[in-house]
Amino acid sequence: MRILLVNPEFPETYWSFRHALPFEGRRSLFPPLGLMTVSSLLPNSWERRLVDLNVCTLKDSDIKWADMVFVTGMLSQKKSLHQVVRRSKGLGKKVVLGGPYVTSTIEDLPDADHLFLGEAETTIPQFVSDLALGTEKRSYKAPERPPLSLTPCPDFGLVDFKNYSAMSIQYSRGCPFSCEFCDIIEIYGRVPRTKSNQQVLAELDALLALGWRGLLFIVDDNFIGNKKNVRQLMPHLAEWQRKHGYPFSFLTEASVNLADDEDLLRQMQGAGFRRVFLGIETPVEESLKEAQKSQNRGNLLNSVKRIQSYGIEVMAGFIVGFDNDPADIFERQIKFIRESAIPMAMVGLLNALPDTQLWKRLEREGRLLGEDASGNNTVCTVNFVTKMDVQTLIAGYQSIMCTIYKPREYYQRALDSMKRTSHVAPESLNYSFMKAVTAFTRVAVKLGVIDSGRGEFWRFFLKSFREHRNRMPELLRLAALGYHFRKLNESFGIPLEV
Repeated sequence: MRILLVNPEFPETYWSFRHALPFEGRRSLFPPLGLMTVSSLLPNSWERRLVDLNVCTLKDSDIKWADMVFVTGMLSQKKSLHQVVRRSKGLGKKVVLGGPYVTSTIEDLPDADHLFLGEAETTIPQFVSDLALGTEKRSYKAPERPPLSLTPCPDFGLVDFKNYSAMSIQYSRGCPFSCEFCDIIEIYGRVPRTKSNQQVLAELDALLALGWRGLLFIVDDNFIGNKKNVRQLMPHLAEWQRKHGYPFSFLTEASVNLADDEDLLRQMQGAGFRRVFLGIETPVEESLKEAQKSQNRGNLLNSVKRIQSYGIEVMAGFIVGFDNDPADIFERQIKFIRESAIPMAMVGLLNALPDTQLWKRLEREGRLLGEDASGNNTVCTVNFVTKMDVQTLIAGYQSIMCTIYKPREYYQRALDSMKRTSHVAPESLNYSFMKAVTAFTRVAVKLGVIDSGRGEFWRFFLKSFREHRNRMPELLRLAALGYHFRKLNESFGIPLEV
């Protein structure tokens, strides 16, 4: 049996980093971890190939080679996903479809032969067994969420590491909180399940053996959802890093209450965690209460500073469009982002995702506009009737983006962030000295010569070099990311002044 695994293309979004990746000669940020895991669930005797449309094109010869085409995708990938299914069916191939978009969408799904809803650790083996007997079904859904002890080590060898800026692994699924707008808790549940310490270390061993060094993204939606298990993992993770000379720098996502556990922060620092993404959402208490985000209520600014004090750069998501947002919400968001020294601030308009508590509430209130969300929260549209005038909301959102990614504004936050994390050692790199020189040359030419914000770039560069010269790769990374955000704004028609 020949299986072609296809990862659809992501559109241009905050997370695509499309304008930053060329500086380091990469084509995509992360490989498709879900498909690599699915590959490991298939029989060893089956042949498989993986095509990631974010790094290469899908050829007819790829499809013709396969007996079946496996496609997955998130909501934001739906356009490309539909195209892949149509091409594969047009060439007479059976299509197997799964992933978050398939599981949660309210739209009509493409004409696939087999649908997998939810997690696949038990359903893929059942499908393989049914296929051998000729009794395969069109739809598979596990009766309960599987324990992650059933999850195999991903088939990392399917991808070419040279195409990616970082590798990724998963430790847990699920989150104990009840944020109204979040679909993660609907898909993966409110009881976080984790892999064993041995599973995690085996995946690190596999990546190390294949030659990976550098950034490793632990993709959990809330890494500390099961704090008890995380605390048990940390000593093993730190020891593994020490034993192997700290080959990886870790990035993950966590809830803001990470700041309340300084012992855990200390352990994460020792294990090599360098960045964490927080769902801050808003500094407005009433909007947090509306969103059922109780874990964020308190002094958010102090929480961010505490995490930064352990050498961990904070990235964060912010949302405008809550019913309880005051008229000055846009100025308050800008002020918080500035004072918290968060360079990578992902600000989006609130949209209702299918099957979330927000979706259900708005449906009861008759406020849904009958449209599925795009999955790209940087697009200036909403899919429900907002309390604030929608044009005022969109204009205010654009004013935030216009302000926080002006070169001077962004570079100052980057400098402030580096100062707050100044006591950490340089992080692990996945490229040689010559590649580092090439990356610097690209950044210097693009941002220091061609870009309209070149004056601000050189101010940032010189000050960073004086104060943080041992962290030059981070300096260049932050500069490249700022360029990406500015270009992204331009593509959505949001003007930026130098």
